[in-house]
Amino acid sequence: MESEVGERFSEFFEKWVCQLDEYLKLLLRVSTESVVHDVCDQSELQTLASKVTQHYKDYFSVKWSLAHEDVLAINAFSWVTGWKPSTIFEIIDSVRKNRVPGLSLAGLTQEQLRKIEELRVKIRLQEEKVEREMERQQMAMADRKMLELARFTGRVQDSETMDRVDGLVEVALKGVMAGLEKVMKAADCVRLRTLKGVLDVLSPLQCVDFLAATSMLQIQLRKWGKKRDSISRKE
Repeated sequence: MESEVGERFSEFFEKWVCQLDEYLKLLLRVSTESVVHDVCDQSELQTLASKVTQHYKDYFSVKWSLAHEDVLAINAFSWVTGWKPSTIFEIIDSVRKNRVPGLSLAGLTQEQLRKIEELRVKIRLQEEKVEREMERQQMAMADRKMLELARFTGRVQDSETMDRVDGLVEVALKGVMAGLEKVMKAADCVRLRTLKGVLDVLSPLQCVDFLAATSMLQIQLRKWGKKRDSISRKE
């Protein structure tokens, strides 16, 4: 059964994805008009890119707030509760490789490619750091001391000792939950740095096309997740 925090996050996420879908339509329309008319209103493109970027930031703000209440409810949703940052570079590579018509990302300059490759290397190192920390936190959840406490709790008879053991277990669990919350935020910060790093390299029109591509990915991931959940409930 989903927790109260989990339900709130699910409700928020559905609304957030719906708004993202509206932004996607706008991104595609603006991009198409820029290509058809061969005219780019730089100010309009920058404003739209900023709105979509802020939409992503809003998502992380709400997610972090709810995770502080119940990190396990958010952690149930996955690379550490979201898309893996390196996926962004795969999107760029795919667009360039397939020479998608109309997408300005297909025309990245050598200088832009160099900067993106440098960013890719930095982000991969940050991903590996988060993954190591996540492994450490998972090990902490199965820590021998916590297992010993749990076994000891089952043997305790008097209430005074039971209360003391319960207190020790609670302290240990709080430490683990705080660690999970920390690593989740670290993963999200890598995502934000990836988005910002790529956007800083791109032109306004390229930013619009890039955000359209990442938004498509986010929406498709959600559709896949809902389909998977539906199948799981039927089994």
